[in-house]
Amino acid sequence: MSDHGHDHAAGPDGGGGHAGHSHGVTADADRRWLTIALVLIGVFMCAEVVIGVAANSLALISDAAHMLTDVVSIVLALVAMRLAARPAKGHYTYGLKRVEILSAQANGLTLLLLSVWLAYEAVHRLISPPAVTGGLVLITALVGVAVNLVATWSISKANRTSLNVEGAYQHILTDLFGFIATAVAGLIVLTTGFERADAIASLLVVALMLKAGYGLIRDSARIFLEAAPVGVDPDALGDRLAAQDSVVEIHDLHVWQITSGQNALSAHVLVQPGKDCHAVRRTLRQLLQDEYRIEHATLQVDHVGEEDSSDLLQITALPVGDQDPHCDDAHGPVHRPGPHDH
Repeated sequence: MSDHGHDHAAGPDGGGGHAGHSHGVTADADRRWLTIALVLIGVFMCAEVVIGVAANSLALISDAAHMLTDVVSIVLALVAMRLAARPAKGHYTYGLKRVEILSAQANGLTLLLLSVWLAYEAVHRLISPPAVTGGLVLITALVGVAVNLVATWSISKANRTSLNVEGAYQHILTDLFGFIATAVAGLIVLTTGFERADAIASLLVVALMLKAGYGLIRDSARIFLEAAPVGVDPDALGDRLAAQDSVVEIHDLHVWQITSGQNALSAHVLVQPGKDCHAVRRTLRQLLQDEYRIEHATLQVDHVGEEDSSDLLQITALPVGDQDPHCDDAHGPVHRPGPHDH
């Protein structure tokens, strides 16, 4: 019976279920857009460090430090794209697709760490504000706004469904907002002499960095912990599958993300005796693709009672919550047609 179950785990064309569709993004195009942003950010960052020191502006120096993380984030994204594009082989049966998620998590972590340092410096300058050259800060910040607008636009042309690309995008977008805040601070210092505006602008940038960093850490952690994709309720999905014609039960249901934009599912499906289990498998796979955008689906389909166990013939009579006799280590709730508890 193990051979029968193995055959039914194949895809709709008799293969492993992973052929016939493509994943990922247009990597060459994405690398091109990211490279444009990298050059723009790198050149301006070097100039901003010099000007920030000359103007004694923490806002400019903090923007430059953030731009350094922008450069690192884009480099990480480009390297991750190269690695993720390698075919699956050897011990890495999914390839190196999750390197992109590592890159996104690293980007989120750098945002959080840098925000702590900038917050400390900004508070110190609020207490004892140094002299700030407002005009130089204003001009530099306005140029920075223009540069970051172009860089943000460039990365927005890439595929942001990739958490890797989104990580780099969030870095650049946060920097754009930071330059806007710095420009406002420079104008205030220039027109009113209120030098604490520079530190206040830095604190606004810190708030944006914390928000973006937390979001990247949270989303990448969900993928590493193999949580269900955002918007997919595993219990509702299991009930939906169990409600299909000829399905007796769905159990050992797992749904996760291989990497951003690539959802996967595996489940054991029990079908009524005498029913066409191949047709059931095809129906379930089509449902998963159409309603849940899950293309990597591995379904082990068996008829009730095929394992020569009298217990299996009585499976629908089992009390809900009891461990099923066909699994030594049942994972998650059991889904059956009709109302039931999870």
